[in-house]
Amino acid sequence: MANEQLNAYQRTQQASLSGRELEAMAFTRAALKLEDAKQLTDKPAEFGKALRFNHLLWTIIQADIVEPENKLPPELKANIMSLSIFVDKQTAKALHTRDGADLDTLININRNLAAGLRTKADEAAAG
Repeated sequence: MANEQLNAYQRTQQASLSGRELEAMAFTRAALKLEDAKQLTDKPAEFGKALRFNHLLWTIIQADIVEPENKLPPELKANIMSLSIFVDKQTAKALHTRDGADLDTLININRNLAAGLRTKADEAAAG
């Protein structure tokens, strides 16, 4: 029952968020899952689940930036694509080594992106 209430609350909250706020939330969630996975190196399925979530998020980002409707400047698109390729390689490395330390880079990238997106969302709301 409580889980259903939490899910309903989250759906309502998400419906009222801007695109940037949703993206920030997704990157934060991925970072938290990866942080938890650092303690699960002896559980390959759980460790891999966090990495797959992060990979899915980045795959969505990759797909979005190549869409003609995406209005980001070409240079920013190129930078995001380069970063996403790095994330793909780091993810493959972490899946192979199952070393929790290999997740730190991914966690930092996600947290920094989330912080930047929140700043932009706050500026847009204020301006």
